[in-house]
Amino acid sequence: MMAAVQAAKAGARADLYERNDRVGKKLLATGNGKCNFSNRNMNRDAYYGSAVSFYEKLFSRFGVSETIDFFSQRGMLIKDRNGYLYPLSEQASTVLDILRFSLEKYDIRVFTGCKITQIRRDKKTGGFRMVCGSKTYSYDAVILACGGMAAPGTGSDGIGYALAKDLGHHVTEIVPALVQLRCQGDFWKSAAGVRTEAELTLLVDGVKRKAVRGELQLTDYGISGIPVFQFSREAAYAILHKKRVTVEIDFLPGFDREAYGRFWEERFRQLSMKGQTLEQFLTGISNKKINQLVIKTAGCKPSDEVERLSEEKRRKLAALYRRFKVTVSGSNGFEQAQVSAGGIPAEELTDRLESKLVPGLYFAGELIDMDGVCGGYNLQWAWTSGAIAGMAAAEDSAAGNLADKDLAADGPAVENWGKGKTHHD
Repeated sequence: MMAAVQAAKAGARADLYERNDRVGKKLLATGNGKCNFSNRNMNRDAYYGSAVSFYEKLFSRFGVSETIDFFSQRGMLIKDRNGYLYPLSEQASTVLDILRFSLEKYDIRVFTGCKITQIRRDKKTGGFRMVCGSKTYSYDAVILACGGMAAPGTGSDGIGYALAKDLGHHVTEIVPALVQLRCQGDFWKSAAGVRTEAELTLLVDGVKRKAVRGELQLTDYGISGIPVFQFSREAAYAILHKKRVTVEIDFLPGFDREAYGRFWEERFRQLSMKGQTLEQFLTGISNKKINQLVIKTAGCKPSDEVERLSEEKRRKLAALYRRFKVTVSGSNGFEQAQVSAGGIPAEELTDRLESKLVPGLYFAGELIDMDGVCGGYNLQWAWTSGAIAGMAAAEDSAAGNLADKDLAADGPAVENWGKGKTHHD
């Protein structure tokens, strides 16, 4: 939608083809329906993938301030939560409505229920022929912005990658990102449902890759929550490449090392009493289910008497709260992922997001090998890449750099507009 609006705003006639029965289906699910559409704390380190090499050029041309202007100038009030930007209404439908109204303002024709299954470049004219069902349509330029593979129920089933491959492009390995991780162990069901502040450290083949603090969620199969999402991409790629992936959980991240040692000394000195059980002694340290998890992992029982514990068992209990180590067996699939990682590599694109292999073909969003962490970064990438691709396609068309010939449609055609036609899928 952003690509189509920017192309039309720049003077091109743009059509938008949508395979669903309505546009913006996936957008409505973002931010738990509240739509964290951007973040003021924008930086290169928030993104992964080869296209990060374009970061400075792209975001300097259409970044957070331009996104804020786009939505605020069209009537949307904005809420700022420590840099995380939401519509004041806290409704994703507000963001979608702004985009829909913009499509109408620029007379962009939207064709819903139309899945493009083939795109071919006409070598004689330089234009493109697209197939949707039994119909064929012709355009000067094509912008592929049909998402990756995350949430396939909303239409992102990887068709964009297939179309790109048919046109000669390569696609890097695709994995789920911003997704839950599945872990080994038979204790997860007993801990399911717990939410707690924690610091998680990702290790690949024993080497520390990343540490993230936030609200951890324990599930019946492993771990979830924003800190897990932030490194799930790296974990998924490591598992794909047959590497050993582990996560160390610190259930008490508020302590420094010395303070933590004193805490246990004082607790054993002041609270332990004759006949007191381990379950009683640990009450108040953490969630009851976490306490039970630690007790079992330490090789103890809730009914064990504290005064009878060996020094080794006491040290192990204390250590487990700070370094509870789990082995990751895999991630959840694309159905649960918020985004997919991987895509069209940067070396096959210009910094205007035009294909180096197929002039007149542009890419935007998740199809490109670039994805961000949680916090509005992936939606900002959608706005930035969509705007850049839309403006570039329109500029090239207006300058006569694209096909300038009459490209008649083969089927019951859409109207033929000649020079300046831009298609957004």
